[in-house]
Parts: sequence; structure tokens; C-alpha cells
Amino acid sequence: MPTSAPIDKHTEFARCFESNKISTFSPFHWLALALKDIARAPVLSLIYGLIFTLIPATIMWLVYQSGTHLVILPAVVAFALIGPAFAAGLYDVAWELEKGHTPTFTHSLKSMFRNPAGEWGFAVLLMVIMIVWMRLAALIHALYPNVTNPTFEQLSAFLTLGTLVGGILMVSVFAISAFTPQIMMERRVDIMTAVVTSIHAVKSNVGAMLVWCGIIVTLVLVGFLTGTAGFIVIMPLLSYASWHGYIAIIKTKKPRGYE
Repeated sequence: MPTSAPIDKHTEFARCFESNKISTFSPFHWLALALKDIARAPVLSLIYGLIFTLIPATIMWLVYQSGTHLVILPAVVAFALIGPAFAAGLYDVAWELEKGHTPTFTHSLKSMFRNPAGEWGFAVLLMVIMIVWMRLAALIHALYPNVTNPTFEQLSAFLTLGTLVGGILMVSVFAISAFTPQIMMERRVDIMTAVVTSIHAVKSNVGAMLVWCGIIVTLVLVGFLTGTAGFIVIMPLLSYASWHGYIAIIKTKKPRGYE
């Protein structure tokens, strides 16, 4: 009987692209470049900004109309599925501008199907993580004191566990999603290669990623404080800046001719 070939224990199941080391405050430079992109493609930025703004606005409206927070989960899951696709459209706009081309809405729409398996797989991955978080949140909520006005001491277990679990999930999602969509759109690689590369890039630039995370949280809060109207500008700004961050950090075999 023929013998089976020995298994190579060093087989690489997912590649990892090399990353550049960047300065801690580089994300502010990405924002400056993103503002220039918005000025160069104002109409496309406005279209995508309106699309993204409708999503959080709809979630807030559903919560207000229904009087319950149960609608948040299906709404957020829907956003997780369609969000990365529209973000890919904005990445394409920034990419076209970087190459000196004139971006078009049609071209940006086609980018959503450049790597459909990877992009939808990533959307499903985010959806699964969100569902896991909602289930964990329900379990943690069982620790909430059954009194009308609980003291901080009574809330300590609930707050500590909730903060710990939520923080771990937030860090995990950020590391996974920081550069994964951009990698899959430009290079059409498998989802595992993109995810591993994104995690490695975040680990290699912890300082800059902390600054970038702080910027994202701050701008998202501003978006909600403005009744979601601010997202018209914030979402294109963050998407363009994310693309410039990807260009600055993820290495290519041939040096890029643009920033």
C-alpha cells in the first residue's frame, strides 16, 4: 500500500505581509490626507456619507419608536453585513485619487465585488463577534443588583466584568478589522491572510494604533452628539484616513508611487 506523505508541521496556512514602523502621531497625518480627499471628491464623499449616516439614524429612530433596545441587535448585525461593502467603496475613491485617476461612483461600486468571498466572509466574522458580545452582555447583566438604587460597591462586580469582557472584545475587533478590508480589496487575498496581517500590523505599531483608536472613538461620539448628522463627514473622513493608514503601514514588494 502506498504510504502517505509526511505532514509538514511548518506549513503556512496564512501568510503575513510585513509592516512598517510608523510614528505615534501618524494618524493625524492620515486625517489631513483624508480631508484633502474629501475636498477632491466632495460629491462621492457626500453620497457615501449620507448612506452611512442613515444607518445609525435608523437605529436611533427604531429604538425611539419601539421603546425597546431589542431592535439594536438586528440593526447592528445588518450594519456589520453592509458596512464593510460601502467602506470598500470609499477605499476605492481614495485609491483612485492616490493614483491620479478621477474616481467615479460606478468604479467604487465595482470595488465592493472585487473580493466578494473575502469581504462577505469578513462581514460574517464581525456579525458572529457581535452576536457573541450580545450573549455575553446578557449573561453579565445577570450580575446587576436587584435593588432600586444600587451602590457602587453593589455594582462593582457587574462593572468590572463588563468592562473586562467588553475591553477584550473591542481590542480584538480593532486588531482584526484595522486593515483587513483594505488588504482584501487591493490584493484579493484570503480572509485569514488579511486578518493575520492586520493583527501583526497593530501589534507592531501599538502607540499609533492607540492614537488612531482614540480618534475613532472621539469622532463617533461627535457623530452621535450631533444627532448622527456629523457622520456625513465623519464616515468618509475615517474611511479615507484608514486607507492612508493601510498604505503607510502595510509593505508592498514594489514601493508605492504615492502616499
